[in-house]
Amino acid sequence: MRESAVQRHDRLLALVRESGTARIADLATRLGVSPVTVRRDVEALTRKGLVDRAHGSVSWPRPRTGKPAAGGTAPVIGLLAPSATYYFSEVIHGAHEAAARAGARLVLRISDYRPAEDRARAEGLLAAGAEGLLVAPGWRGRADPAEHGGWLAELPVPVVLLEREADPGGPLAGLDRVSSDHGHGVLLALRHLVEQGHPAPLLVARTDSPTALAVRAGYDRALCALGLERPHPVIDAPVNRDPEGFEIGVQALWTAVTSGRASAALVHNDVDAIQLVQRLAELGVRVPGELALIAYDDEVAALADTPLTAVAPPKREVGRLAAELLLERLGRGSGPVGAGGAGGGTGSAPRRHLTLLPRLQVRASCGAAGAVEATEATGATGREHS
Repeated sequence: MRESAVQRHDRLLALVRESGTARIADLATRLGVSPVTVRRDVEALTRKGLVDRAHGSVSWPRPRTGKPAAGGTAPVIGLLAPSATYYFSEVIHGAHEAAARAGARLVLRISDYRPAEDRARAEGLLAAGAEGLLVAPGWRGRADPAEHGGWLAELPVPVVLLEREADPGGPLAGLDRVSSDHGHGVLLALRHLVEQGHPAPLLVARTDSPTALAVRAGYDRALCALGLERPHPVIDAPVNRDPEGFEIGVQALWTAVTSGRASAALVHNDVDAIQLVQRLAELGVRVPGELALIAYDDEVAALADTPLTAVAPPKREVGRLAAELLLERLGRGSGPVGAGGAGGGTGSAPRRHLTLLPRLQVRASCGAAGAVEATEATGATGREHS
């Protein structure tokens, strides 16, 4: 089987890390490719900050920010994310900031929501020198953790799960993890709409991402906590994945509103919410005139024609705390996790599941008088999946 560019990059990184500095010509010989190919690979890796390039040679990068690590070497931590845009962009930025403060180097890999490829991507990070991993698997369905997650518990380095839950009693239940409490976020949204005088709000949510599934599960719990009955089956209106299904979802919501059975809805995610509002307007249903609407994610909700009230998971804080926790496991921290440092603990410290609470950013779409950027806060906590 022909070697892919990703596999070749992993071998190149392993060679450079082993030697510290290597000549382009020597790398070409050891990799069995032309010097032109190596130069092209080095240029790509240099743009990502994975190597330093000099005339005719390439070097393992030195830490440029933060304090030096123990022994004068910069720790390397790997981050595997399903996407570098939309939701996970903020998670990645938070992890990068925490790593930089600790004098560590963060290496990123993207799975593009292909859970079957997560293991190979993680192994690539280890080949690039990662001493520990932050992992947000590319799961999309309920069966993915069992089918594509067991290998995480077998890795030879510390692992922290990002924005993912593990099945109780399963092989991943004992891993450290940092995640948003999406059930709490749903409760914030529904309670706000009910306090505005609306009957039980509807839910519009996909079934193809862990966040969407968590929002669906949190919906029934929130209704129960508020003493409400579900007013309508959950509506699935996937814009990009299934245009026909999206239109069916739009018609279901339109019917519920125009028949008087619903006047409020929570929609996961921002992109779906914005396009849903646009389509409803074409059908004569205005937001917030006939429908009060809250989006979930708060990535681009404020940019809608009518700024959308949105639940905002603490994405950057998730990345920051996860990186601090991982650095603590590696013995590279400088203070207690959650207080701006990673702690001086060891890998034998108790495992932790840190759950951060989302906030509600109140804007115009739910009809709250005078609310443009008010915030209801109750805790610290490209693609449109999350």
